[in-house]
Amino acid sequence: MKRPRSKADKQARLQQILGILDDLYPNVTCALNHSNAWELLVATILSAQCTDERVNKVTPGLFAKYPTIHDFAAVKPEVLAVDIHSTGFFNNKAKSVVGAARKILRDFGGEIPRDIEQLLTVPGAARKTANVVLGSGFGIASGVVVDTHVGRIAARLDLTREESPVKVERDLIAILPQERWISFSHQLIHFGRGICVARKPRCGQCPMAELCYAEDKLA
Repeated sequence: MKRPRSKADKQARLQQILGILDDLYPNVTCALNHSNAWELLVATILSAQCTDERVNKVTPGLFAKYPTIHDFAAVKPEVLAVDIHSTGFFNNKAKSVVGAARKILRDFGGEIPRDIEQLLTVPGAARKTANVVLGSGFGIASGVVVDTHVGRIAARLDLTREESPVKVERDLIAILPQERWISFSHQLIHFGRGICVARKPRCGQCPMAELCYAEDKLA
């Protein structure tokens, strides 16, 4: 497919991409299991450099042992580190989770802030985490979550030519309607796990093959 040059052609192509994603994943949700925004924050912190599948195996027992934010605030990081050991980088993650609980109790009355600037002051809540919590926890489209799948596939589809997550997010925010910011990330993540797999993309099964400009696209 020829690369579109005009703004109208680029917008038409984007609408094609969004339509295909809607057909593939019409009711997409966050892959991290949670029952409230605090649990989602914890799960998202644990998901750094770890699969969602692994996190979802750890969190049921974790939330049973520490059912409230007060319980997390009271535990020593070195004790929590043992409970989350299998998620990797457990010492840093434990410090972040305990620090987040204490910060939220001390400064926000125990409620997860719904403002991204406030949420970014919470330990462990960098921009990606904050976007996940606000989007999937409260339905607030504060930005576009850019994980490895989103960054990789957005580049393959020529929706960005940037590499850093912050710059990729900036490009996606510029072209996507705000009402698509939350669902788009979830859809690309599912697409990256099921079809556009990093190690061996399933191009022969891909409904977006005609829209893809990736140099390593398989015939």
